[in-house]
Amino acid sequence: MASRLCSISAAARRWLRGSGPCAGDLTAAARHGFYSKDNEGSWFRSLFVHKVDPRKDAHSTLLSKKETSNLYKIQFHNVKPECLDAYNSLTEAVLPKLHLDEDYPCSLVGNWNTWYGEQDQAVHLWRFSGGYPALMDCMNKLKNNKEYLEFRKERSQMLLSRRNQLLLEFSFWNEPEPRAGPNIYELRTYKLKPGTMIEWGNNWARAIKYRQENQEAVGGFFSQIGELYIVHHLWAYKDLQSREETRNAAWRKRGWDENVYYTVPLVRHMESRIMIPLKISPLQ
Repeated sequence: MASRLCSISAAARRWLRGSGPCAGDLTAAARHGFYSKDNEGSWFRSLFVHKVDPRKDAHSTLLSKKETSNLYKIQFHNVKPECLDAYNSLTEAVLPKLHLDEDYPCSLVGNWNTWYGEQDQAVHLWRFSGGYPALMDCMNKLKNNKEYLEFRKERSQMLLSRRNQLLLEFSFWNEPEPRAGPNIYELRTYKLKPGTMIEWGNNWARAIKYRQENQEAVGGFFSQIGELYIVHHLWAYKDLQSREETRNAAWRKRGWDENVYYTVPLVRHMESRIMIPLKISPLQ
């Protein structure tokens, strides 16, 4: 048995070095039951040939909502621990003005402090109605907004670091809409293997129906600019106990386990944040 395995390994090594198979290699493989003309086009060839189906559309076109042109920006601000209260007060005084000003094509979706996860962190989610043109219009106007420039200058002294991403929303998820509280929010972030976004979307398009009974599904997004192949799922719960019960209930539904089975291999890293809304957040 050991000699059989060794003869096949030697043949495979010659393949991988690029020298190609010789007649003796294939004859030996056939003699030991590892190769035949019948399976030449399937088993053996699949080790060395990866067929990619051509696509005429970008992933963003296939997965995002067609009836809207909304673009989202998510911001993560890591605040100096001693400055968190002052940061929240400053944010609550300035950001609603942009949200309510009709001259700016942007609106607040949600504002939170991380409760469990990375500490002393603020998370902001913005919507730009009109896509990239709306984003650029807003940025150009903010360059001349003296109050906002002063706000950024004061805020910068409170921060340790910050990062952001531009996102599109999955077509099969709910549109994030304001909701009354009190709620806690969970932001589950998945870093996917490159090339797996379509497969992720196909599975979750079926799976989302298992997570709608308690209206916990708030929004689902994938990154376009910033770190790529990032997915964010946003959920709302009354409290941690409600979260536990809702998630456990999903496992009792036929089909949910299959979704988990097919999506877990697509994930390189995942993170969960439990977040508390700020006073100005439309998602309470």
